[in-house]
Amino acid sequence: MDYLEEVSARAVAPLPEATAKLGALHGPLPPGPTSPEAVLHLLHELGSPATVASAGGRFFGFVIGGSLPAAMAASWLVSAWDQNAGLWIASPTGAELEEIAVEWVRELFGLPEGSCGAVVTGATMANFTCLAAARHALLAKAGWNVEEDGLFGAPEITVVIGEEAHASLLKSLALLGLGKKRVVRIPVDGQGRMRADALPHLDDRTIVCIQAGNVNTGSFDPAGAICPVARAAGAWVHVDGAFGLWAGASPRYRKLTSGFELADSWATDGHKWPNVGYDCGIALVRDRDALLGAMSMRAPYLARTGKREPMDSTPELSRRARGVELWAGLRSLGRSGMAELVERTCDHARRFAEALKAAGFEILNDVVINQVLVSFGDAEKNLRVIERIQQEGTCWCGSTIWQGHTAMRISVSSWATTADDVERSLAAIIRVARE
Repeated sequence: MDYLEEVSARAVAPLPEATAKLGALHGPLPPGPTSPEAVLHLLHELGSPATVASAGGRFFGFVIGGSLPAAMAASWLVSAWDQNAGLWIASPTGAELEEIAVEWVRELFGLPEGSCGAVVTGATMANFTCLAAARHALLAKAGWNVEEDGLFGAPEITVVIGEEAHASLLKSLALLGLGKKRVVRIPVDGQGRMRADALPHLDDRTIVCIQAGNVNTGSFDPAGAICPVARAAGAWVHVDGAFGLWAGASPRYRKLTSGFELADSWATDGHKWPNVGYDCGIALVRDRDALLGAMSMRAPYLARTGKREPMDSTPELSRRARGVELWAGLRSLGRSGMAELVERTCDHARRFAEALKAAGFEILNDVVINQVLVSFGDAEKNLRVIERIQQEGTCWCGSTIWQGHTAMRISVSSWATTADDVERSLAAIIRVARE
């Protein structure tokens, strides 16, 4: 039995007795060495049973998809290479494959030629990197060098976000010193989309943050209405597109991303679609000088080759060659495979919504891509059903509170999810909800 079959065969959540055994791993660091064989035996014996089967086909929580086989194997190879991919000279393979993979993502999304970027640790750091470039560009236009002089006494920047902006965006703003509370929040419609008619006055010291893929509903902000207004005012438009931007890889769903190419920066994640592991976010910026101005670093010992230096586009110097996994995953799929992955998982989401509605339960959102919000009754009933589903083990779905409604959130993101996985999960959910 291969690993995926093993994962798919067992309960998605670990048994309580498995997690209890993790206590044996606690304690002081041993006074002397332990053989590698003994370390791995202990890790597998106590650690493996306490993992969540998120790599299987019936995990529908947190917009997590298990790694593609090519991406997982590439991860093993990257670990064996043991490269520091911050400089081209330290890892030519890491630097070149990252550059290729970022360009492939740009092409799949239909973003402007010349846009540049880097592979970072996830969508949070992708948002951080893009917003740092935005901060640099706006303050440079105002005659202020934020990297040299900091924010003390700097011209004020206004940040505009939707009322349902993702928490990772707010965290990035906090890390950049732009604040969580001082943002201007724009009301949203019944699907969580920012209302373009409610935009405040914008100017060349404004960052407008829009969403491609609401974390609950999957909805898309009206980029086609917002971006032209913002650009005319000299504002910077940033897109938090952790999973939604990948809809642009599908001919069927590409219309949802129309207008987002007019933005100035884009953040996305690789562990949702296209399923390349949890150490892969992609930051893309239209203005190369803004990205390099915010991120580049200099030191006499950091030899430069005249080629693209990954450290100049990311927050880190020492960094894993994570772009190799992205390259491997995309190369294994190709354009048609990437489109099929998006379309198949969205089809599964619609099947969930249709079957649960037919069974008498309320679907709270318009299912535009891979997100489904379902209510089984009041908040107490919803939480009870979700807890029972997680304990029952057939599948794993999480809870959320969206526009005042407690709901089960079903996110279908994994290449491994089959029609049989969906039907087995539906049978379990309906059975538990009717108990």
